[in-house]
Amino acid sequence: MRDIGRGIGNEVKRLWWPVAAMAAVVVVSNIAVQHPFTPWGLQDYLTWGAFTYPAAFLITDLTNRRFGVQAARRLVAVGFLIAVVMSAVLSEPRIAAASGIAFLVGQLLDVSVFNRLRRLAWWRAPLASGIIGSAIDTALFFSLAFAGVVTDVATYGVAGWQVTAPVWVVWGVSDFLVKVGMALLMLVPYGALLRLIAPVDVSRARS
Repeated sequence: MRDIGRGIGNEVKRLWWPVAAMAAVVVVSNIAVQHPFTPWGLQDYLTWGAFTYPAAFLITDLTNRRFGVQAARRLVAVGFLIAVVMSAVLSEPRIAAASGIAFLVGQLLDVSVFNRLRRLAWWRAPLASGIIGSAIDTALFFSLAFAGVVTDVATYGVAGWQVTAPVWVVWGVSDFLVKVGMALLMLVPYGALLRLIAPVDVSRARS
């Protein structure tokens, strides 16, 4: 029992900073998603949450690099609980469920992709995992949260073409495009932190 308690204590000490950072990102994003992005008349396409949420993938990837895949999955589990609680407080049940499911699936996929690519060039793992995780996260959230509920359809001008589509689909596409841009931008802090957050010997850290 003492060994188990010691192991849990060591895990808490190791992961306190990514857990705190993930909690902050989830809380801020749940607030930011309620506020339209008004610059350049994009309030009908985006919320501020599209710009804050991608930081969750950065935190997951840095945790994966530093402590390994199992620690990253534990972080995702904690983030999932926080996301569900925050969404339940700040939004209706369907939105809360969609947010929680999208977070869990998207982040776990991010962890798996990063782990498979971690030995390639330094930028490949975080970029590929961030984009793939964001794609699944966005598709799940917007379809689960709005399909069949938001029935408005609008016509949009795209490269000289007129495209008619459900409003919630356009929200999702716009959100994903911003997340792709943010995944590229997140390579800057990730690359800057590579030397500071070098992989640790997990077996020794637990002993």
